[in-house]
Amino acid sequence: MPKLTRIYTKTGDSGTTGLVGGQRVKKHAPRIEAYGTIDELSSVIGLARAALHDVKDHTNDLTRRRSVELDEWLAWTQDVLFNLGSDLATLPKDRWEGMPRITAEDARALERSIDRCQQDLPALDNFIHPGGAYPGAFLHQARTVARRAERLLFALSESEPIEPEALVYVNRLSDALFVWSRWINHALGRPEHLWRADTKPPG
Repeated sequence: MPKLTRIYTKTGDSGTTGLVGGQRVKKHAPRIEAYGTIDELSSVIGLARAALHDVKDHTNDLTRRRSVELDEWLAWTQDVLFNLGSDLATLPKDRWEGMPRITAEDARALERSIDRCQQDLPALDNFIHPGGAYPGAFLHQARTVARRAERLLFALSESEPIEPEALVYVNRLSDALFVWSRWINHALGRPEHLWRADTKPPG
C-alpha cells in the first residue's frame, strides 16, 4: 500500500497529471475524465453513507437493519470503484500481476442485491423523480453520475482498451443505485414522487 507523505506535489501546476506508470497526460484527457468521474461517483456514495449513519439511530429495528445492510453494500462499492479508478489510471502495459481488477462476479453480486431488494418493493407502473430521504436522494444522484461515468468509459473504449467487465459493472451499478434508493426510501416511509405527464402548476 502506498504511504502518502505529501498531499501537494506541484507537478500538476502545468495542467498535466501522472498515470501509475509515470506518464504525464493532460488533465482533461479522456482517461482522466473517466477515472475522475469514478472518483466523483464514490464521493456521492460517501454522502449517501453519511446520511445513512444520521438516520439509522433514529429509526425502528427493520429500518436500522436495512440501513446497516445497505451501508455494507455501499462500502464494498467504494472499494470496487477505487480498484476501477486505479485500473483506469494504469495503461495496459503497466499493469502488474495481482493488481485488483473488476471481475464478472462483481456485476453478478450487484444483480443478486438488486433481486433481493426488489422483493421488498412495490412494482413501478410509472417513472419516478429523484428524491425522498437524504440517503435515497443521494443514491439517485449517484445513479446519474454512474450513467455519466458509463458514457465516458464507452467513449474511452473506442480509442483505448477497457476491460469489458468494468463496462458491465458500471452499467449494473447504476441499476443497483436506483433500486437501493427506492429500497431505503421505502424503509424510511418516504413516498415516491411519480412523474405526471399532465402536470399542472400549483395554485
